[in-house]
Amino acid sequence: MADIKYYDVILKPVISEKSMNIMGDKKYTFLVHPDANKSMIKEAVEKMFTGTKVKKVNTMNLPGKKRRRGMTIGYTAKSKKAIVSLTEDSKEIEIFQGL
Repeated sequence: MADIKYYDVILKPVISEKSMNIMGDKKYTFLVHPDANKSMIKEAVEKMFTGTKVKKVNTMNLPGKKRRRGMTIGYTAKSKKAIVSLTEDSKEIEIFQGL
């Protein structure tokens, strides 16, 4: 496994209707590096967003989707998604405030 630093773990936030609904419960959804584990994700969120305290991390592996181009069949890249739950006394994450 490659040496993954904390700034390489979180790739981008997930902006969807479901992820916006759970933000009221202080749960935030991110696309993360496929080789990152839960402790790496927790460390990355706490270091990148000051004042946040992570309570729990749930992860999902998303396989690549099947795509066709003529007779050739291939797959898109696989990805990993993480739902990060913050504690009640934690600050909120600012990148989601304007949405």
